[in-house]
Amino acid sequence: MGDQTLALYLELRERPESGVEKIAASLGFSTEERERCLAELSGLGLLDHHGAGDSRAAVEPGIALLGLLRAERERLQNRLIDTGRFHDTLDILAGPVLRAGATPEREIGVEIVTDLSRVHLERAGISESVAHDRQTMHTGAVGREESEQTLEEDRRQLARGVRVRAMYGRRAASVPDMARHLRDRAELGVEIRLSPVVPMNMFLADENFALLPIDLHDLSAGAIITRGSALVGSYLALYEYCWHCATPHGEDSPAERGGDGLSEQQVAALHMLASGVKDEEVARNLGVSLRTASRLLSEIMQELGAASRFEAGVKAARLGWLDARSSTPGDPV
Repeated sequence: MGDQTLALYLELRERPESGVEKIAASLGFSTEERERCLAELSGLGLLDHHGAGDSRAAVEPGIALLGLLRAERERLQNRLIDTGRFHDTLDILAGPVLRAGATPEREIGVEIVTDLSRVHLERAGISESVAHDRQTMHTGAVGREESEQTLEEDRRQLARGVRVRAMYGRRAASVPDMARHLRDRAELGVEIRLSPVVPMNMFLADENFALLPIDLHDLSAGAIITRGSALVGSYLALYEYCWHCATPHGEDSPAERGGDGLSEQQVAALHMLASGVKDEEVARNLGVSLRTASRLLSEIMQELGAASRFEAGVKAARLGWLDARSSTPGDPV
């Protein structure tokens, strides 16, 4: 995000009643600069059009992030469907020739790999050939063996002048062994940031390679391997956004915590709300009437100061309420 765009966004959040045109004028923006900034904010999901005319308002970063993740997941799913159709058509039209080895090798844009040994080999091969940048995102803690391998990998890459960045969940970083691992990486020169919510495991290299999990909740299911800057660029943009919102390792986090005043029933309802469960299913799972379930959810929204259930889920995750107590049976892991 450019400096002008960031300045306009911060002013829109600070003075929403002033309107886009007045704020842009007070910042000394030309019409072209204003429209360019608005287009960038809209592309990041940080600008919302509402009401009559050309009324626009700034969107909370957490809500925008979830919107970007949802759109990116849909884009990837559509791309995988199109790629599958292309491969099926290619196999029908040119299968005999390809199997005979009559065509030269070609680069694969997106590939699903369920063999974990091959996933590890692919990652190791790319890691050894990284020339400029390596970015990783981790949803949980790592084991001792993986920790030692990561440190050795860091030493080799940093010695080659590679910029190495890593992002971890704040909850994982609170584990003593993990805290030592992060200190060791930071002392080597790895840039580390912590976030209340890390959306997925991610491995990026040189803006040309991405490795993502097939199933966000089951890493043993395999990985999606993506090559080519046209595809990897979108994941890098997501990473940069998460990086900008995270806290540098070693700095105090401004994150709040709460939720201790909620009843067990409200905690269970909160987890289901954050998972997108409908009122009817919440009522069925809690063994209460639909009216009672709706009242519980309304109380939670009021406690969080949220105008919508989507916003309530975002705020609960940001404040750490979803981690305050163990999840109820049936909740996603």
